[in-house]
Amino acid sequence: MAKETKDYSKYFDFSGAKVISEDEHGKKIRLGGRDIHIVSEPNYRQEKQRGKEEVKVLYDNAVPEALRTLGTNKKYLIYTYGCQMNEHDTEVMKGLFEQMGYTATEDRNEADVILLNTCAIRENAEDKVFGELGHLKSLKTEKPELILGVCGCMSQEESVVSRILQKHSFVDLIFGTHNIHRLPELLMNAIFSKEMVVEVWSKEGDIIENLPKKREGMRAWVNIMYGCDKFCTYCIVPYTRGKERSRLPEDVIAEVRELARQGFKEITLLGQNVNAYGKDFTDRHYRFGDLMKDISKIDIPRVRFTTSHPRDFDDHLIEVLAGRGNLVEHIHLPVQSGSTAILKKMSRKYTRESYLELVRKIRAAIPDVVLTTDIIVGFPGETEEQFEETLSLVREVRFDSAFTFIYSPRAGTPAAEMADDVSAETKKERLKRLNDLMAELSRESNERLKGQIVEVLVEGESKNKANMLSGRTRTNKLVHFEGPKEWIGQFVHVRVTEPQTWYIKAEPVELATVQGAVS
Repeated sequence: MAKETKDYSKYFDFSGAKVISEDEHGKKIRLGGRDIHIVSEPNYRQEKQRGKEEVKVLYDNAVPEALRTLGTNKKYLIYTYGCQMNEHDTEVMKGLFEQMGYTATEDRNEADVILLNTCAIRENAEDKVFGELGHLKSLKTEKPELILGVCGCMSQEESVVSRILQKHSFVDLIFGTHNIHRLPELLMNAIFSKEMVVEVWSKEGDIIENLPKKREGMRAWVNIMYGCDKFCTYCIVPYTRGKERSRLPEDVIAEVRELARQGFKEITLLGQNVNAYGKDFTDRHYRFGDLMKDISKIDIPRVRFTTSHPRDFDDHLIEVLAGRGNLVEHIHLPVQSGSTAILKKMSRKYTRESYLELVRKIRAAIPDVVLTTDIIVGFPGETEEQFEETLSLVREVRFDSAFTFIYSPRAGTPAAEMADDVSAETKKERLKRLNDLMAELSRESNERLKGQIVEVLVEGESKNKANMLSGRTRTNKLVHFEGPKEWIGQFVHVRVTEPQTWYIKAEPVELATVQGAVS
């Protein structure tokens, strides 16, 4: 990838900085007593561009042999913030670390490398990361050889990189979402050069296949595409994750088949907008519904996906999901607002009426579907009447649960230029009313399950009570019940005994009872 030539002073205050060198490999400066090697760094304007250039797929991506012993007798620790995509990225980085000979630790005092894999979608996510950096500063002072790195979506923001350079110069490594596969080389440079290394690609690169992954448990994330082209006015993701690029179906299917062979019980297909999958293919007509149909034929018990955009949820996908089998009857369908006027300001490209029509189609095909959603309150200009439209839509759809958020502006997005004219007090009050309604609907939904027998994938033991297990139903409801730890990783049938607001209490039932109930 060609390196970018920029006037760095437009983004960073380099007063007092000394330029050491500048060439095709980037720029070296001395700032605050620290040498910094800026190979490349983020640029919002370039991140927004959507070129027509072909995205290549690269397969030979093992850690170079020369770096396979870089981490011998050393330990790593990764703190992960944000969405499932970040969780998946962490699995890749763990795989790279272990190919380099590192072993994992949960004790920061033992770690030789600590990475913060960051989220940029809301302001409080950034606050958490900078707070954690403050805590790690004293550890870095005690252990100068410790390598501290910041990666993920925050690293794709100009303002964040600037803040780290100026205020957190003890950080050793900054890289973004597009060059995770470069971790071994970047880590080597940070270790041996003793400089802060900054390499953030503003434009996405090729699709990198066959990267090692370290997965744990019985559930697996499977990334099917990267990026987003929707450019909702409040959202930073199209800038931090780049344009939409779909993995080839044969590569996705091969990965799912291998996970089935390894005994995984559940997979979740990931994308910023999974139902835009395949729209970028130029050599075939193959969309998300086609992929789901093919994966439904693979012997893996449960298949989920997240997250979907209402605008791209087509009839063919609904038809495929209605076939059930291993395709679970749970759909996360972010609405964000129940007001058409606010949806227009958000650039969501659908209306309240079209969203409700989509819900009607889904329920007609899958009557017992469980719908969950995302909702933002206090978007710029949101009136009380428009917020009431959100409440009425929630009541009409009867979501089982929702991720609810107070709007916070993200630098570089169009909404950040809008007048943030809803007061903090009003935002908090609206959030409480929305959450109270969601609690009511969630409790009612759970109450309807009382006495029913449901299948649960057992995830683990309770930390507070012996013999208490927890797991999730096909519709992703959390269930607690008593049983031996040998059931962890298995499917168990339970009868719902005590529905609660956000989870369910249940008791195991005998197989014969289950068969009788089914017959």
